[in-house]
Amino acid sequence: MTKPRVVIVGAGFAGYHAAKTLRRLARDRAEIVLLNTTDYFLYLPLLPEVAAGVVEPTRIAVPLAGTLDGVRVVVGEADRVDLQNRWVGYRSIEGDHGQLAYDRLVLSVGSVNKLLPIPGVTEYAHGFRGLPEALYLHDHVVRQIELAELTDDPAEQRARATFVVVGAGYTGTEVAAHGQLFTDRLMAQRPHLKVRPRWMLLDLAPRVLPELDRRMSVTADRVLRKRGVDVRMNTSVAEATPDGVMLTDGEYVPTCSLVWCVGVRPDPFVAELGLRTEKGRLVVDEFLNVPGFPEVFACGDAAAVPDPTRPGQVCAMTAQHAQRQGKLAAHNIAASYGQGVRKSYKHHDLGWVVDLGGKDAAANPLKVPLAGLPAKAVTRGYHLLAMPGNRPRVAADWALDATLPRPAVQLGLVPANAVPLESESPELARRR
Repeated sequence: MTKPRVVIVGAGFAGYHAAKTLRRLARDRAEIVLLNTTDYFLYLPLLPEVAAGVVEPTRIAVPLAGTLDGVRVVVGEADRVDLQNRWVGYRSIEGDHGQLAYDRLVLSVGSVNKLLPIPGVTEYAHGFRGLPEALYLHDHVVRQIELAELTDDPAEQRARATFVVVGAGYTGTEVAAHGQLFTDRLMAQRPHLKVRPRWMLLDLAPRVLPELDRRMSVTADRVLRKRGVDVRMNTSVAEATPDGVMLTDGEYVPTCSLVWCVGVRPDPFVAELGLRTEKGRLVVDEFLNVPGFPEVFACGDAAAVPDPTRPGQVCAMTAQHAQRQGKLAAHNIAASYGQGVRKSYKHHDLGWVVDLGGKDAAANPLKVPLAGLPAKAVTRGYHLLAMPGNRPRVAADWALDATLPRPAVQLGLVPANAVPLESESPELARRR
């Protein structure tokens, strides 16, 4: 008898944990195929530490092969879903086209950079959603500091040593916090650099981390300002130019560095499916099923999953929700074959952690507000527990960074034109 085939599209937090959980539940009674654009699961929360040189990039790229034993991994990008005939079309990394038939389908394609209609942003800004972008930012920061040291023009020196981050959410706050420490270290190694590198953090929101608890926001704001980060709330970029940015308050800031961390939007692939969406996310029921297609499930950032704690609203696009939904999708797929009973999505807020670099962090585990070293311990402990692999290597990088000087060189592996902001797949470097 032929085994039923479950195809999972996307290996982010939702897809990876759906595959891992289903493999454990199925026990060789189903064929599980995971289609993803890369051969690794990317642990996104540590990207700022990669850009700052704290953690090596391979540490947060957990290989799918070896960590998902029994799961067939297909490296390629989904480009079509035939819901009537039950197959997924994809394009391989070599450009060939293929199809994967399915009995059950899990759509967990995730999200990409959120864009706003601001003149010049797509031309002169770079996002921060994948390894290529983190590697590019690391090299770019080192390069600008080196060029600032070499120039005799004070205006050029200030422009090259100014780094503008747009978006004071989780990612932008961490990028600015780690970035200021990183460039301070670079300055200490360059005695001819006379101007201290300046990081700016902009957001139209009234406070940093607007989506998190206010006490965490206050902690993060205090750390950033004490460190020297120029925090500008109720302010954003009105226009980007080759030489700087015009702010919404009318100030022009000369800079060669614009980092776009405004937020994310569902992968545009979702809109091409012809299914009902809500703000770009696939509409699903509380069991993660797509209405009218009981064999199709959706979870993570791509799905508008009803939030039982906020009637009438959907779950936020967070890693915590994605991971839990991925596991639930696996359980409900198993239930559809008679193994167990399907369950609706429920969750409890376990709190949040924000790593601010050095000895600083903000956390509220189980609604207990923490700052400083206690928060740092909780933050790093959470990340180690949440990572599905490479834990000893990440811990070793943290220990080395705390005890040894941090090396900082520009390798030039990712050129600027390989990571355009308008890329629909920020996890991949664009080929030229």
